[in-house]
This record gives sequence, structure tokens and C-alpha cells, in this order.
Amino acid sequence: NFLKRCQDILIGGGMAYTFLKAQGAKVGRSLVEEEKIEEARGILKEASREGCRIRLPLDHLVAREARDGIGVRVVDRGEISPDYISLDIGPRTIELFSGIIRKAKTVFWNGPLGMFELASFSKGTRAIAKILAESGATVVVGGGETVSALREFGVEDKMTHVSTGGGASLAFLEGLELPAVASLTDKK
Repeated sequence: NFLKRCQDILIGGGMAYTFLKAQGAKVGRSLVEEEKIEEARGILKEASREGCRIRLPLDHLVAREARDGIGVRVVDRGEISPDYISLDIGPRTIELFSGIIRKAKTVFWNGPLGMFELASFSKGTRAIAKILAESGATVVVGGGETVSALREFGVEDKMTHVSTGGGASLAFLEGLELPAVASLTDKK
């Protein structure tokens, strides 16, 4: 369980809005997994009991739609208007996350922090990738989208280990059985 092993868990990107909504924040049209809200509340409570700090975005880069060349603005946590969607973390969040990463000895990164494929919404993912590349920490990256971002920003070779298997990487770190590995180690 990550909550027992981690001091800080930084949550950005699409996953953040389910957690923010679980806390009662206004998230506009941002991605929310409605069926996971109760689970998110449970995770937040358990993290508190375990002494693990879950860090959610302090601010967001929002727009009316996901495309370059449109009006983009920064809003504080919980203040996303109903007709806006958050597409990246904001500057205060970049600063917060960067400060935590600079002090870390080990980092596992799974998932971009914004819609990095569009220049208008790539700043958060780019900034965190750069900080990780310069951090000196052991950095393990899992997930195809995250690997694509690292390649786009030219820092893939600066990470300790890179895997396109995001879900499998998470399952492995959680100590779950991986079917492919189990079949290879089965001595029948």
C-alpha cells in the first residue's frame, strides 16, 4: 500500500479532480470518475491516519475547451467555473510539487499533469519532467503517456527507469500478483 510507504503523494492530471470533488471542490467540466468519489474519500482518510500527505493542485490552468489558441486562465483550487475544464496544473502547484520533488530521494511518476500534447497545457508536465531530470533522486516512470511526454521534452534518458506499463508498474509496486510474471514463475 502506497500510503504506508510514501511521505507525500502528489496527484495532478485527470485523477486530481475526483479527489478534489470528493473534498467538495468545484471542478467544472474537468475529468471526474463519479463512481470513484467514495473511494477517493476513503483514501484521503487513510492517508491522514498513515501520516502520508496527499498533495492536490493549489491552482489550475483552465479553458472552455481543450485546444490551443483559446483563452486560458489560472484559477485557485475549487474555483473552476461550471463551463470550464482544467487542462493543466497552475504555477503555484508547479512550485509546490517542485519543492517536494527536490527533497525526495525516490520518486515514482505515473501519468502526465496536464494535456501536454497541446502547447498551451504542457507547462506543468514539462516543468515536473525537468525537475525530475535534474533532481538526483531515483526516478521510476511508468505509463505510456508519461513516457511520451519525457520523450517530447528530451529527458527520458535522465530517469533511472522508464516503463510503458503504467498499470502493471502500479500493481507491481503495490505488491499485487502480475499474471505474466506468475505464469513465468509457475513451476507446473
